[in-house]
Amino acid sequence: MRSWHVRRWPRRAGTAAALVAALLGAVSCTGTATPPPAAADAPPATATASATAAAPGSPSAVPTPARVPDTLRFAGTTLTGTAFDAAQLAGRPVVLWFWAPWCATCASQAWTVADIAPKYRDTVSIVGVAGLGEQRAMKDFVTEFELAGTPQIDDRAGKLWRRFKVIEQSTFLIIDRDGKVVHQGFLDGEALTARVRALAGA
Repeated sequence: MRSWHVRRWPRRAGTAAALVAALLGAVSCTGTATPPPAAADAPPATATASATAAAPGSPSAVPTPARVPDTLRFAGTTLTGTAFDAAQLAGRPVVLWFWAPWCATCASQAWTVADIAPKYRDTVSIVGVAGLGEQRAMKDFVTEFELAGTPQIDDRAGKLWRRFKVIEQSTFLIIDRDGKVVHQGFLDGEALTARVRALAGA
């Protein structure tokens, strides 16, 4: 079993006086709502979205972008060559699966991942992080175990393995919706399924 060597690293002016009395009742119940103040650490786009929501004819509410925790501030490239930015997963639970293509334990878990990832993709994101092997072998592993529907990051250089201090495969790292790591280590298929079901609130 191979392992990575880890290093520490004014309301507008009123209308004419003659209309004030007539409009007073209507104004009292149709005044423009003031949007809630933006969070101190919210990105500038949040304030823009709130202003747009208050404009006539626009939706009454626009979802506020989730704050990106430090645990999800990383990017990479998938085995299919697609850019991957973990920040897009902020606000939901995330399961990172660190695997190697020659690992028998990883192979035994792959069928579980392939089975549950599509079922919970709308509530829990499962992302593979492939390392400790050649790209061709990693792609063959994904094909053999029908994992193409789940993002698989190509981490041959071990950047993410070192970032999360993963020293062996197979390791599951679970990040809750607040960005806190709540588990890091081995999980068999049954335990993994139970964990993901709980994260999804099922």
